[in-house]
This record gives sequence, structure tokens and C-alpha cells, in this order.
Amino acid sequence: MGEHVEANGARFWVERRGEGPDVLLVAGLSDPAEAWQAQLDGLSDRYRVTAFDNRGAGRTPLPDGPLTVPLMADDAAALLTALGVERAHVAGFSGGSMIAQELALRHPERVRSLILVSAWARPDAYFRTMTRFWHWLAAQAPGERAMLEAFLLWVYTPRAHENGMVDRVIEETLAFPHPQTAEAFQRQLEAFAAHETLDRLPGITAPTLVLSGECDLAAPPRFGRAVADAIPGADFELLFGEAHQPFQESPEKFNARVDAFWQEVAGQSTAADETAGP
Repeated sequence: MGEHVEANGARFWVERRGEGPDVLLVAGLSDPAEAWQAQLDGLSDRYRVTAFDNRGAGRTPLPDGPLTVPLMADDAAALLTALGVERAHVAGFSGGSMIAQELALRHPERVRSLILVSAWARPDAYFRTMTRFWHWLAAQAPGERAMLEAFLLWVYTPRAHENGMVDRVIEETLAFPHPQTAEAFQRQLEAFAAHETLDRLPGITAPTLVLSGECDLAAPPRFGRAVADAIPGADFELLFGEAHQPFQESPEKFNARVDAFWQEVAGQSTAADETAGP
């Protein structure tokens, strides 16, 4: 069960599982902490995994004032403080990868490592047009089901639409007792669409892994490659056959890859400590 946690002037809904090195999972547009269920369940035997509802999603209220990615990055840092976490492995997807980038830039001491899934750092003309359509869709779709059926075309692979996964996601979303309003969707979208960090990414010092789905229509691999190229020492991996949310479509493969990365980071830290000596 989760709980509300006071941080940065707001009440955030937080879900935590397990014991071990701390992992902070940062969700994207519209998604509550439950988007990471397969990671909360599948990684908590090795890590203390924390996921939360961003402002305007799930059980965390939308602010009265401006909603920006830097504000949401400060929220994440404040949550770590409120939870007594000094540093964490941070993983963010889509809009959450924007927040994770800003977190690593604004609060580098809090980020032990960084995983950016379905990421971008500078919107292009295609992206701007796509997000303008989503903005219109949230208000003009004839109903929530119709909106989800259209929006999820950009999120999941054709196989997920064919094998019934998308239908299950839609039913679960419609049954969720804390639905996101059209206004909250639009304001989150506006914050993420305005995100631009490309020129500042060389300032990220955390070990970084960038993962892009080969079939991702919302954040195509060219965006992820540009992010990885800009961050010193970052690794880029293309996930063949995957789309925007591989951690949901192929959770076992995703969990194994991020676990291997975190183990590698831990090994590098141990080696550095041994080299430094007493």
C-alpha cells in the first residue's frame, strides 16, 4: 500500500517496495505510480523501489500555479529528502525522463545513476505537431475510451494492440478511481513539450543508460541517440521490437537490463573506492 508524503509544498502519493539500494522511478505523461507495477513487483527483491504520482496524475493534485519540468525535478529531490534517501538510481520514462534529466542537472548529488527510457532533449517539428494533436484530443475526443484508443496508438506496439494488452490497459485505466482530468493532461503535456535540455546535458555526471524502442512513434530512437551523444560516457541501446513503454510490454527483459546496469554501476563504485584506498 502507498501513502501520501509531504514534499516541496505538495502531497505526493508514493508507492514503495523492497529493501536494498534505492531506486526512484519517475513516470511520464498521465501515468500514476501503478505504471511501474512490473518493476515494483519484479525488482523489489533486490532494491528498495519507489514510484510516485507526479503533480496532476493519480492522487497528487495539480498545482494552482505553473507546472514545469524543473518544478517536478525539485519535487523528486524533495521526495527523496522526505523519505530519508540520500542518493538513488533514477529511472524515468518519456515525460519522466525529462524530469530525470533535470533532476540530474539540478540535484546531481541525489542521482547515483540515470536510466532514460523513451527520452528526448529537444522537440522537433514532428514532435510539436504530435503534442498539439494530443492537446486537442484530450478535450475533443467523444469520450475517455475513445481518447485512450487514439492516444495509445503512439504508446504500444502493434502486437500489444493485437494480443489484447491495450484493451486491458484501457479497462484498467477506465476503472482507476483517480482519473486524470483533461486539464491536468494538457498542463502536464505542455510542460513536457516545452522541455529542452540538449545544450545542458554535457553537465550530467551520473553514469547514464539511454533506452529507445525501435518502434517508438512518440519518442523515436533519433531522440534517444541525441540524448546519449550529449551526456558524457552515456550508453545508448536500441530495444528491437519495442515501442514507447518497453517496461510494461517486456518487463522481464527490461528488469534484467536495468538490474545489470545498476550492478555495473555498483561494481564501478566499489572498484573506485578500492583504488582510492584508506
